Amino acid sequence: MSLRARLTLFTALFLGIMLLLFGTAVYARVNSVLLGGVDSLLSNAADAAARSLALTPQGTYTLTSRTPLTEGAVVQLWDLEGNPIRILESLQRQSVPRQPYTSEALAAETARLESIRPSFGGHFRVLTVPIFGQEGRLATMQVAVDLSGQDIVLRNLLQSLVLTGIVALAFGAGGAWLITRNLLEPLFSLTQTAMSITRADDLSLRIAQKHSSDDEVGRLVQAFNTTLVRLEELFNLQRRFVADVSHELRTPLTVMKGNAGLMRKMGHMDEESLTGIETEIDRMTHMVDDLLLLAQAEAGRLPLDYRLVELDTLLLEVFQQANILAGGAKHLVVEEIDQVQVCGDRSRLKQVFLNLLSNAIKYTEPGANIRLRLTQHQGQAFVAVIDDGPGIPEEDLAHIFERFYRAEKARSRSDDGSGFGLGLSIAYWIVQNHGGRITVRSQEGGGSTFIVNLPLASGDCQPPLRIPPQPERFAEPLP
Repeated sequence: MSLRARLTLFTALFLGIMLLLFGTAVYARVNSVLLGGVDSLLSNAADAAARSLALTPQGTYTLTSRTPLTEGAVVQLWDLEGNPIRILESLQRQSVPRQPYTSEALAAETARLESIRPSFGGHFRVLTVPIFGQEGRLATMQVAVDLSGQDIVLRNLLQSLVLTGIVALAFGAGGAWLITRNLLEPLFSLTQTAMSITRADDLSLRIAQKHSSDDEVGRLVQAFNTTLVRLEELFNLQRRFVADVSHELRTPLTVMKGNAGLMRKMGHMDEESLTGIETEIDRMTHMVDDLLLLAQAEAGRLPLDYRLVELDTLLLEVFQQANILAGGAKHLVVEEIDQVQVCGDRSRLKQVFLNLLSNAIKYTEPGANIRLRLTQHQGQAFVAVIDDGPGIPEEDLAHIFERFYRAEKARSRSDDGSGFGLGLSIAYWIVQNHGGRITVRSQEGGGSTFIVNLPLASGDCQPPLRIPPQPERFAEPLP
């Protein structure tokens, strides 16, 4: 059974129960009101008849001919042996048999009120009242009212309630069927979209948001669309990753194949060709190692040896190595350096800062300045690498930490062919796994500033419990 049919059935069942309870309550209330009026009428008739009792010459009591009778009421007076003394009926009543409505009530010592269907037919409400004098019990009075009129009213009421209930139930079920169709339309769209994605392999499809995002259906649609956006990004990233890896591998494989073909054609080993093959193999090995490291970092399984690290000492070592890489063509300056201790893997942190300084050296013109700062503020260490290079275009800032990403204009592959676009991705994930953050500020023609902030060491060095979810686009101001 479909969800729509189950919801409609449940709504109809619930509505039917509510109508049944409502009809029962209405029927019981009307019946109670009608019986209340009849009981009041019987009580008044009994009081009036009791005041009309008269003593006969034989020493017994009877009802006088002037006894007031309520319209529709019958008054019977019986002696102690159960013989009728007097029976009075209103003009609207036809004669009833000269027998008590209920014989058991004649022996009762207290007043008794009941609805009965006597053997001679009809439906009556009867009040039986024992009459006592100074010498004890004298007689028994029964006052009755025919309930046939009330029965007709109740029967008509019951028919109206049943008919109204059936009509209301039919309309309710039909309305529920239409309403559930409208409410479940996003689910149908979701199913169709999922099937369309499966058939067409198109993750760009989305479900139209026809409901408010404040209700459950709207939030479900929004969550599904958000999931599709994320899946599309992941699939696009995977496709781009495969394409980038293929592109990066194509060049060294082509070079190695060309060198091998050249040596086969020459018929002897060529030292230059062998050197070219070894160089390309080294590049491929380096790229595979970087990819393995990046995969471990993204999976949260990056092997890190957490120890107390003198960050200022580490940066001075990196600065000296960077000076050797620059070969005097660039001016490296330590503008400010504080004594700072952090917890982390010394070799991995060194890899991060050496990568940032190496990039600054690669992408700045000869004679340019590269500045290094180390400060601390509010429990955080801030390392800034500032260069006077060509800067990074605005459209590239959002992707600078992605794998294999290289800005086409300013930060293309270096002349030596060693760049793969993995360095910043690896640096980003190393910093993340240290509980820190790496950000960048740059503009075309205005240089670039990379900032790494790490939590200061406090107590025993333990791996951070929280890893930031994604790279930041812009850096915060330095403290």
